[in-house]
Amino acid sequence: MGVGLYLLFLAVSFGASVVGAICGIGGGVLIKPVLDAVSGLSVAAVSFLSACTVLSMTSCSMLRAFKKGDTLINRSVSTPLAIGAALGGIAGKEIFRVLLSRLPNSERVGAVQSCCLFFVMLGLMLYTVKRDRIRTYHLTNPFSCLLAGGALGLMSSFLGIGGGPIDLIVLFFLFSMDMKAAAQNSLYIIFFSQAASLLYTCWTGSVPDIEAGMLLLMIAGGIGGGMAGRALNQKMDAAAVNRLFLGLMGVIMAICVYNFYQFL
Repeated sequence: MGVGLYLLFLAVSFGASVVGAICGIGGGVLIKPVLDAVSGLSVAAVSFLSACTVLSMTSCSMLRAFKKGDTLINRSVSTPLAIGAALGGIAGKEIFRVLLSRLPNSERVGAVQSCCLFFVMLGLMLYTVKRDRIRTYHLTNPFSCLLAGGALGLMSSFLGIGGGPIDLIVLFFLFSMDMKAAAQNSLYIIFFSQAASLLYTCWTGSVPDIEAGMLLLMIAGGIGGGMAGRALNQKMDAAAVNRLFLGLMGVIMAICVYNFYQFL
């Protein structure tokens, strides 16, 4: 693999992690479609690299937040959400593995993922635009949080995106959080779901064949991007973060359309 491609992987992981840490989306929702479009790697390899990068970024962001004591995480809500997301993530990973083994052309899974991700992003964009006119709730029941987390984890793990944008909308709608609080709680949930997903991948022996240098670069980009994004998040107001989030949704939808036709 050439130096240029290595630098591309580093740039994608760093840039996606910066935006992911600012908006609370983890970065996987950008890493996955971009690498599908430009890397030439298998769907399984891209999903694994994305998960490793997101886990490294969220780990860094959470450690810095707790160390400085400036976290907005509501543990009574986000801990059962995170546990549910971890369990749902394992289920989503199993669905993904079964589809890969059943389809004659495994790359068709990428087309399914791209199509699903496009409509998820479209729904999230429409909700975000009209959010001020939509009634929100204040769920506190741990069992309800667990079920919501399970649905989040299943969907995000199957799509290979970490779940950030979906987490944000659920935190807006079911828990009435503002953008900055939702961003931090989303990263907390993503950390647990990605950790469980990667442990399950290792336990089932389904780790794809990936160059060690490529993986290390992605992790380094995730950590560096997480640190930079965390610093920028503290300097931006909620309106600026919201505009960045909407712009990102548009970019992801365009990439999904491209990837859908590439995989067919």
